[in-house]
Amino acid sequence: MENLKGKKIVLAYSGGLDTSIILKWLTENYGARVVAFIADVGQNEDMAAARKKALETGAEKVRVANLKEEFARDFVFPAIRAGAVYEGSYLLGTSLARPLIARRQVEVALEEKAAALSHGATEKGNDQVRFELVYHTFAPKMRIISPWREWDLKSREDLLNFAKKRGIKIPVTRKKPYSCDRNLFHTSYEGGILEDPWTEPDEAMFEMTASPERAPAKPEYVEIEFLRGSPVAVNGRKLSPAKLIARLNTVAGRHGVGRADIVENRFVGMKSRGVYETPAGTVLHCAHGAVESLTVDREVARLKEALMPKIAEAVYYGFWYSPEMEAMMEAVERTQQNVTGAARVKLYKGSVSIAGRKAKKSLYNPALATFEEDNLYDQKDAGGFIKLNALRLKAARFSGRG
Repeated sequence: MENLKGKKIVLAYSGGLDTSIILKWLTENYGARVVAFIADVGQNEDMAAARKKALETGAEKVRVANLKEEFARDFVFPAIRAGAVYEGSYLLGTSLARPLIARRQVEVALEEKAAALSHGATEKGNDQVRFELVYHTFAPKMRIISPWREWDLKSREDLLNFAKKRGIKIPVTRKKPYSCDRNLFHTSYEGGILEDPWTEPDEAMFEMTASPERAPAKPEYVEIEFLRGSPVAVNGRKLSPAKLIARLNTVAGRHGVGRADIVENRFVGMKSRGVYETPAGTVLHCAHGAVESLTVDREVARLKEALMPKIAEAVYYGFWYSPEMEAMMEAVERTQQNVTGAARVKLYKGSVSIAGRKAKKSLYNPALATFEEDNLYDQKDAGGFIKLNALRLKAARFSGRG
């Protein structure tokens, strides 16, 4: 283990179990001066208390960055425009925050003239990849320290004992051992009792959503306005990206909207069980799709649908800053030029459904779609259209290959 005595390590610090112990471990094992970097991405925590705790645990300096608006505007909203959902269920809440946090951490490290970067991601998870791909991209010569791949602490129990011996206060107890990651867009839970996929999550665990069974018995209608694919207003009120997400989290959360219990495929190769709350995201994906259905040409929509899983996979795997991601997102932006309009959604006991949609540049033409007589579509033409499409079917059948 190389001695970094007197040199700086910038640690992505949250104040939770792992990073609190890592901060102390870095000072003890490397003799380094640790700069704790705290990214405020809307995790609803006391930043002043986190700063105080970092200093008490041994940090030489604490840098705090308010990234809520940037996170919503430059990461969450592009994912909404792209319709990015991993494996059909996961709305990528943690995955979207990591590239922003890691890049800002690199910027802090360069400003501090640090010798190394460090994070608290475990050796089996996706986050180690997400953080370190960004490190390699923007600070390729800077050393990376991943404590979970170096130390001899192999379990949550080991970490709890380490913290106890050094008087480090941590938020996890032996009675509640699952981990929790929260930001403006979602909350995720994994590990501990959740590692058994047969075990139902404890209702007391959820932070952002009410139990659907206990949600209001009366549905609530919400209107969301979009401008070129990005949400800009709720019920007629213009809001900044972060405030819009926060508002929808409150409204949808009280109706129990946005819960997901998933067994997903991690990038490193194993399956993992995660429980998520993404109330605003669930509503926005639904509403955005409704406005798209009016405004995007059929073949363009199909091209975008082919990109959706590839974009979600790139985000999940940690390739936000990659050539392929840049190219795919440029294509997505082209599809969003006319996605301006509004969707009305109904929230009721854990569900969200579309109650209406409208757009000035709508491609939906009632005169064409009607079953009544019209002057634009000659129904007799349908026969020839069907015969032409049946031609290859006939050829296959009567050629002896069918």
